Amino acid sequence: MDFEISPRARELTDELQSFMDDSVYPAEAVYEQQMEALGDPHGHPRIVEDLKTEARSRGLWNLFMPHRTEWTPDPVSNLDYAHLAEISGRSMHLAPEAMNCAAPDTGNMEVLALFGSPAQQDQWLQPLLAGEIRSAFAMTEPDVASSDATNIQLSIQRDGDEYVLNGRKWWISGAASERCKVFIVMGKTDPEAPRHTQQSMILVPRDTEGLTVVRDLPVFGYQDREGHVELRFDNVRVPAENLIGEEGSGFAIAQARLGPGRIHHCMRCIGVAERALELMCRRVTSRVAFGRPLADQGVIREWIADSRMEIEQARLLTLKAAWLMDTVGSKGAAIEISSIKVIAPNVALRVVDRSIQAHGGGGVSDDFPLARMYAGLRTLRFADGPDEVHRRQVARTELARHSS
Repeated sequence: MDFEISPRARELTDELQSFMDDSVYPAEAVYEQQMEALGDPHGHPRIVEDLKTEARSRGLWNLFMPHRTEWTPDPVSNLDYAHLAEISGRSMHLAPEAMNCAAPDTGNMEVLALFGSPAQQDQWLQPLLAGEIRSAFAMTEPDVASSDATNIQLSIQRDGDEYVLNGRKWWISGAASERCKVFIVMGKTDPEAPRHTQQSMILVPRDTEGLTVVRDLPVFGYQDREGHVELRFDNVRVPAENLIGEEGSGFAIAQARLGPGRIHHCMRCIGVAERALELMCRRVTSRVAFGRPLADQGVIREWIADSRMEIEQARLLTLKAAWLMDTVGSKGAAIEISSIKVIAPNVALRVVDRSIQAHGGGGVSDDFPLARMYAGLRTLRFADGPDEVHRRQVARTELARHSS
């Protein structure tokens, strides 16, 4: 295994670090002020567009796309992107979007680049790559255990030159923002087909008649700016040419989409953990309890040591998964991807939790970013497959190695 990044990635890493120090970190306070002034939890503060303009001018744009296309003629590898995503994860709510590398748009852009028709790419991929609009991915449903994607019940039925959609979706990230203009919706086109070919994916514009935003769901009391909503589809009609790929290909497309997305999440988790550890170290060296700095307390030193060791372990396995994706593909890296999808959020959660404890009451307030970090990371233990599904996959593969 070789984890050395390319010369271009090294230049991009330096550029991104400069962008973070010069613009992103100072913008965090401005962002909070502008959001408060807007009075809308799903508003779009000006500072985000300012950061997008600067990131693009620095060449820090659409770096997530590992495929060589007409829109990404010189992509970086997954291994290269791992280092960049970690840095951007240190300011999770600003840096990824500023670089047009935020979920769920990244996965949707990959789907459209790999499986979309030329017309779909012109209508939706181009403005997404330009950062002009946002999108959402509608798979999870409230009435079934969506950890098994074959359970989905939303129906997609052919009616002449149209498809008709009926059903419910929820936890659809990004859909509360008016900038979200299109949904990639997964549903069943043929309930009688073999289990993994019953599903299809189709594009549904936000303003389509019969599509209703039922409610916006908070996460541990927080309203994310892009939101997580429940949707209802009542005889929603879209043209047949909105189907992505072929009927029955939805499950396969979902697996292609979720593999890179899972590793992107894990890369950013490492960045969150690093920042939480940094905040903890600063806090304990500046606070005195029982006559000496908190940093002199043995239990605090254990927290710091354990955090550093766990972060390094998680980073190494994440880099291995990225290297395997580059060398043998996502399918060959499936076990490592499942492993890091469990490990990285849990490691980051532990580090953030220790940092919260070290901050005392301040740790659970909005004076520090730790409480919001925790809420976001805890949600990642469900996103793109819960921990239990990934552990099941790892265990199944391990047992197969020892079966007679």
